[in-house]
Amino acid sequence: MLYHVKARLIAEEMSGLYTILTDGSVENQYPDGQELLASMKRAVMTGDDIIEWYETCFCPTPLKHERATVLDKYFTDMVTETISSPPTLDGKSFWNYLEKSRK
Repeated sequence: MLYHVKARLIAEEMSGLYTILTDGSVENQYPDGQELLASMKRAVMTGDDIIEWYETCFCPTPLKHERATVLDKYFTDMVTETISSPPTLDGKSFWNYLEKSRK
């Protein structure tokens, strides 16, 4: 299923999130690591610490594995909505924001 996700970034955890996204930890996570990494690269910031993205997940509970292993450590107030096609995401690149925050 395809999900549109909105969540609030836990700002003090941002550095840790960027680290696991760039050191191979997430990308090598089975079975969802590559999709999770891709979704973070296409995510946008739509408000104060609000991040939106879309992601494909085949868990009976939306993003169950992703939340247990990664997302719940770095985001709160997560809302998922089943969608039939990728939405247009309007906002600033979350990936660029993460990269700039490391400098």
